[in-house]
Amino acid sequence: MLKTRLCEILGIEYPILQGGMAWIADAELAAAVSNAGGLGIIAGGSRSAEELRQEVRKCKELTDKPFGVNVMLMMPNAEEIIKVCLEEEVPVVTTGAGNPGKYIPAFKEKGIKVIPVVASDALAKRMERIGVDAVVAEGMEAGGHIGKLTTMVLIPSIVRAVNIPVIAAGGIALGEQAAAAFALGAEGVQVGTRFLAAKECNVHPKYKEKILKARFNQVTVTGITTGHPVRLLENKLTRKFAELEFSGAPKEELEELGRGRLRLAAEKGDVEWGSVMAGQVVGYVNKEETAAEIIRDIMEGAERTLRNLCNRFFNCGE
Repeated sequence: MLKTRLCEILGIEYPILQGGMAWIADAELAAAVSNAGGLGIIAGGSRSAEELRQEVRKCKELTDKPFGVNVMLMMPNAEEIIKVCLEEEVPVVTTGAGNPGKYIPAFKEKGIKVIPVVASDALAKRMERIGVDAVVAEGMEAGGHIGKLTTMVLIPSIVRAVNIPVIAAGGIALGEQAAAAFALGAEGVQVGTRFLAAKECNVHPKYKEKILKARFNQVTVTGITTGHPVRLLENKLTRKFAELEFSGAPKEELEELGRGRLRLAAEKGDVEWGSVMAGQVVGYVNKEETAAEIIRDIMEGAERTLRNLCNRFFNCGE
């Protein structure tokens, strides 16, 4: 199987990470991904410190493999979440929405690997200077909050800018897409949307059903005028957003409309007025599988694609 520096740094079998999806990614999903050879990640941003502690301890009971916690640094309880990660000696921390610089010494002291999500080569360079172990470069094809650059543009720009491993995210659900990311210089991929359909994913059944039935043209983006665009599936909420945005509604009104909507969909199952976040690849996600089956399919598909390309253009043989 395909190996990269990322596998050695994180102690994992396959260079594939599961996205730390807020209100969705729990201990069961993370442990299933880690047991299958990838790196499972627990969402920290949607939990209290004690809730996270229980999830971390549960994950340790379910797997003896490395796993991670995603920390949204803009959250009011980020300091408490980080304290739990340090006390529980979580193997890996991924970060978003902020600079993890001031926490790096404490993480390093505990042997915790740090992987921030970045959306530009300038930010990637800054993260490398403060001592992170790798970066996730997330293109705008991803579900949830998105940046401005596509994965195809973003990955090579960041690969050229830094020497640490780059993990590609956004628009990756198939082996062929993972192979494209590796061809662009990535040393790992992060997958979110496809893991929504994992049997071990405890998202509300109605959310999962909507993902499984969704077509490519049902993915839309809201919140463009607020400066914080979000990619999700069309429903009554997105149509209301569009109506308000086109009518010139103030940013505050739009933000109020969006508040708490992901939890409403992921936990309560309201897929009409909740935010059903999903990436552009959702049309490829049409069956429920185990985390192990998903990882095996992506990695075998990536290897097969790279081998076929080598044979087609360079007569590499087996």
